[in-house]
Amino acid sequence: MNTLISVAIAPFGTGDELAEHVAKVIKVIGDSGLPYQMNSMFTEIEGPWDDVMKTVKEATYVLAEQGIRTEVVLKADIRPGRTNTMTRKVDSVNRILNQQGN
Repeated sequence: MNTLISVAIAPFGTGDELAEHVAKVIKVIGDSGLPYQMNSMFTEIEGPWDDVMKTVKEATYVLAEQGIRTEVVLKADIRPGRTNTMTRKVDSVNRILNQQGN
């Protein structure tokens, strides 16, 4: 079942600068082979439910196994029969905006 998730995995209580820890998380996500897009607050990952959830678990544990308290915020969109929803959703909105001349 195709699943698109938006997830934020971040250390809790490690100071103001999180980039080093977040880079470790993103490395795990990238190594999964699943399509993903990172932005300033969340990362989207798309693929079969079990593969996506396994990736979230491994990305979370890369911090937690270092003894770091880790916060996970996750939102999932399960669309039976759909693929490539990560880009199709954005393309659809951009197409409408272009038609409106924006």
